[in-house]
Amino acid sequence: MSEALPMVIDALQFAAVKHQHQRRKDAARTPYINHPITLLHVLQHDGQVNDPVVLISALLHDTVEDTETTFDEITARFGEAVAAVVAQVTDDKSLPKAARKQHQVDHAAHLCDRAKLVKLADKIANLRDLVASPPADWPPQRCHDYCQWAKQVVDGLREIHPGLEAEFERIYATAIAQFPALATDSQ
Repeated sequence: MSEALPMVIDALQFAAVKHQHQRRKDAARTPYINHPITLLHVLQHDGQVNDPVVLISALLHDTVEDTETTFDEITARFGEAVAAVVAQVTDDKSLPKAARKQHQVDHAAHLCDRAKLVKLADKIANLRDLVASPPADWPPQRCHDYCQWAKQVVDGLREIHPGLEAEFERIYATAIAQFPALATDSQ
């Protein structure tokens, strides 16, 4: 890992510049770069993942989807392996939101192992953020629905990293307890 540290730092700087004007949806509207940094932390600290391709891909996972970054730019700067992982975890923004979400569920099991690790870390980070500071405009049912969808995605990532999967289950249980399904009127 030590020989890859300069490339990881370069990816962090790249992501920081690309996401510099973006904010998260949480109530505090924290800087977006906190999210890729959290993925890096989840992978390295919680999962002891040291594969530089995975760590760099985690830092860049939303750059093509949410900024003007291209896959060619990622390939030129970080290599084909990183670009391939980023491509696998990038949503197609030309599709409607519901179709993009269903695509994540349908294709999770078909991702390469590196992309599965990035996707798993992403869902852990998102649920941790949801529990700590849900978006101000999200009612509890939307938070609950997000948790259910995240679990469907993660169910397709099974047997990739038992420790991270256990962490997802832990934070999922916390989130579901915080955002239980609303009872519906069956009249």
